[in-house]
Amino acid sequence: MLTKDELPDCPVATTVQLIGNKWKLLIIRNLIYKGKQRFGDFLKTIPAISKKVLTDDLRALEGDGLVERQVFAEVPPRVEYSLTTLGLSLKPILEAMSEWGADYKAHL
Repeated sequence: MLTKDELPDCPVATTVQLIGNKWKLLIIRNLIYKGKQRFGDFLKTIPAISKKVLTDDLRALEGDGLVERQVFAEVPPRVEYSLTTLGLSLKPILEAMSEWGADYKAHL
């Protein structure tokens, strides 16, 4: 998890640093609109993401306190990812982005 001193002074830059790549946004989108996801669910619904990038971004989101990982003691092990309360607070941001994107498409 980043410390306060490692974050930019600008709140917008802080948000971009935490969720500012397309893969992280799509991971968060899945968790907001589809609920808990397994690793394979992300691979099926996020076109072109590699396993390495997905692993790295899930770890980063977990480290930043936005995603939680739950491991079930089963054989084979089952792992589910979900948003934390902090991660769920991103929902209005994603909804605004979705609305803006739809408006932009309609404008073209």
